[in-house]
Amino acid sequence: MPLLGPFSVDFGTVFPAGAYAVGAFEKVRDFDKSKGDVVVQQVDKLTGLPLWVIEVVDPQEGTRKLTVKVKVTAQVQPVLPPPVPGSPFTPVEFEGLNVMPYVDSDRCKGDGRSKCGARQAYSLKATGVRAPSRMGRPLPEHKDAA
Repeated sequence: MPLLGPFSVDFGTVFPAGAYAVGAFEKVRDFDKSKGDVVVQQVDKLTGLPLWVIEVVDPQEGTRKLTVKVKVTAQVQPVLPPPVPGSPFTPVEFEGLNVMPYVDSDRCKGDGRSKCGARQAYSLKATGVRAPSRMGRPLPEHKDAA
């Protein structure tokens, strides 16, 4: 059976080295409904709740991109946990994390002469944000002594 739509994942699966907020939450602009200076906030298609976005640093070694954006569905603007003293970033953990795979065809030129550079990509959406329960570090692996 094919998997359609977003699917739930554990925070540690996506961010095994944790995640660190850069900046604050912002409204996700609905480009189809916004006109000029009048900004209309996008709503989640499944829940009808407003969408907020935040950029986070993914410190995992070998990642393709250092930062990634995570959308959060919430009636009111989510609030970040308190920052760690002396750190420029706030460690965060997302609740109710979902992954939505899609085909990123932005690198396709459409002129018919060159190869299409489309690639598999994904977007991240959550239902909340909190301080990390394990300080953003992966749990130690358990190895059997057999």
